[in-house]
Amino acid sequence: MNRLRDRLAIGAATACGVFMALQYFVSTPWMDSTYSSILSWVQIIFACALVVGIGAVGLHHWEKVRRRPSERLYSLVLLVAIIVMAIAGFSGGIEQGSTFLWIFNHLQAPLQATVFSLLAFYVTSAAYRGFRARSAESVVLIVAALVVLIGRVPLGDMISARVPQAAEWIVDVPALAAKRALLVGIGLGMVATALRVIVGVERTYLGGR
Repeated sequence: MNRLRDRLAIGAATACGVFMALQYFVSTPWMDSTYSSILSWVQIIFACALVVGIGAVGLHHWEKVRRRPSERLYSLVLLVAIIVMAIAGFSGGIEQGSTFLWIFNHLQAPLQATVFSLLAFYVTSAAYRGFRARSAESVVLIVAALVVLIGRVPLGDMISARVPQAAEWIVDVPALAAKRALLVGIGLGMVATALRVIVGVERTYLGGR
């Protein structure tokens, strides 16, 4: 039974992958309408997955509330927040002036800003560890970073007009080249992963079977 189910899942993934690849190169009324229908199905699947994910998170933290007293407070806060936001969203909607939007703007948005502001300290710590001159490459990295940092602030103009120009050159030429190389590598990785799914080599979506 499991083998038949796996074959059906692999066949469906292969068929969908081949169709989604072909629709980029072949345009017919049937393929366009089928593509629109698949996009609608994806939205439905996403909604169902969201419900399942919320339920799994709720059950996980409810177990923490029951069995882990040391972690009970944070789990209770999470569960209460989920329930309150769900009630506010379903009862009052999300339009301007609603309770849901007020909670989002006055509680969640400041919390998100606080969490993201902590990233500055982690970036500074990572930069300190990375900017140690242990090799010629690290020295080049340090010099380039200093030029860019100084060139992006008024101090660069005070030192020389060439400092901002050098900073712009570093960002527009070598840094952009490295960025494009990374994007090409990411694109090739995505294509390779898609091909592995289409031909049935990648089967992690089967739950490890």
